[in-house]
Amino acid sequence: MDDRLTIPTDLVERLIADHFPQFSSLAVQPLVPGGWDNRSFRLGLQMIIRLPSAQSYEAQVAKEQRFLPLLAPHLPLPIPEPVAMGRPGHGYPFCWGIYRWISGETALSADITDRDQFAVDLAGFLKILHRMDGGDGPPAGAHNFYRGGSLATYDQESRAAIDQLGEDIDADRALSLWEQALASQWQKPPVWLHGDIAPGNLLVDNGRLAAIIDFGCCGTGDPACDLAIAWTFMDRAIAARFRATLDHDEATWTRARGWALWKTLITLQKQVETGAPEATESRIVLERILAEDHANKA
Repeated sequence: MDDRLTIPTDLVERLIADHFPQFSSLAVQPLVPGGWDNRSFRLGLQMIIRLPSAQSYEAQVAKEQRFLPLLAPHLPLPIPEPVAMGRPGHGYPFCWGIYRWISGETALSADITDRDQFAVDLAGFLKILHRMDGGDGPPAGAHNFYRGGSLATYDQESRAAIDQLGEDIDADRALSLWEQALASQWQKPPVWLHGDIAPGNLLVDNGRLAAIIDFGCCGTGDPACDLAIAWTFMDRAIAARFRATLDHDEATWTRARGWALWKTLITLQKQVETGAPEATESRIVLERILAEDHANKA
């Protein structure tokens, strides 16, 4: 059941007028697509409003407001800059955030001039983020759907998806890779992680990676989840370059493939059940995950 809210523009206008009257003269325009975890609206030319679409995403607002200003000075690419946090009102039940606008087009649709350089730039960002001490940051939990925590959180869900898909996939191979991913744990002190490194959260400008957005799933712990994009968005050669630019050990990459496998399995399962045409692309991603040599060292 989808419990996400529909948020009309006039409601957002009323929230702005009540909480931030200094911005009430600015135009509020919905962004399409507006996001899954949050509904997004342009506020004038320099800001963006993000409103959680369900209760499970509300805790992310205060987290971003607190931690993004602490992370930003240390990172090599722009990240969202919080401006203010609004409160519930007019029947809308959650806290919400205002951020500075960052120009760019998501990697889902942007023309990426050099995908090899794109992978290197992304790896360079993650290399710095993953070296940042996470001792004072939020550990994995419900606020970020346990990114940075143990893959065992999703063990039952992954095995059920493999069983449900059955002969439609290489179930034996999928189960073997999943169990390999479960076999190790992050043994080092917690580090910072983004939690949702996906094409829709990577902004491209003039053909190059320009910013990393949507830190709602950020946290501290095991950074393996941030590496899943090597399978979900990169071909073999680009993934190898991405991996070579980073300095994570073999066990971390094995867990990273587990994160990619979990997400792809549950997505494909739902797509098959509903007959969604996107299942074709998910099968291609699953083939990359199950391939022996994808994302191996260059």
